[in-house]
Amino acid sequence: MAIFTGRIGSPEELGDAIRQGREIQGWSQRELAGRLGVTQKWLWELEQGKPGLLMERLFAALRTVDVTLLAEFDDPQFDDPQFDDPRSGHTPEAPAHRPERDEPASS
Repeated sequence: MAIFTGRIGSPEELGDAIRQGREIQGWSQRELAGRLGVTQKWLWELEQGKPGLLMERLFAALRTVDVTLLAEFDDPQFDDPQFDDPRSGHTPEAPAHRPERDEPASS
């Protein structure tokens, strides 16, 4: 099992983590929004790291008290025994750049 860990230091990075987790699950924005009981537009804005007072205060508070948020991803794409043994010399590559993002559906 390959686990990726990333630091979450901004609303944008939180949005990236949620998007990556959603994509690992194989879910569309519409599907995850339905599971959460929110609109697809709301989820799209969250994944974009849309600034908001709550998010800005949340990350300011975390920085002030020196707390770091981490996200872990278990990507089944890397479920290969060679990645389980650190002595093998094989390490999984983290997802490269952000792929094209889902656009919000027109209402």
